[in-house]
Amino acid sequence: MNRPGVPAVSVTEVDADAYLLDVREPDEWAAGHAPGAHHLPMMEVPARLADLPTDQDVVVVCRSGGRSGQVVSYLLGNGWDNVRNLDGGMQEWAAAGRPLESENGQPARVI
Repeated sequence: MNRPGVPAVSVTEVDADAYLLDVREPDEWAAGHAPGAHHLPMMEVPARLADLPTDQDVVVVCRSGGRSGQVVSYLLGNGWDNVRNLDGGMQEWAAAGRPLESENGQPARVI
């Protein structure tokens, strides 16, 4: 679900050293997320811009790519030039067989 004019990257193009920013809600994060990802719910992004790196690639992810696309647009409009949307979001991540981990002791899954 790529948004027009929003730079995107496919799951297979995500570098191992990319900063993966997961903007989903806490229950979605707890159910399953990429190992090493950084959790920052979408609505907290404006207040926590200083937490985001400017010196490395940032790949923004949500469940399907819609919310993360909005966050990428917002960041681009606020001076970030190192951000891209993960095409297909965590659904595509899981479908591609990329690793997931949970925070709630249950088998990791995308909700």
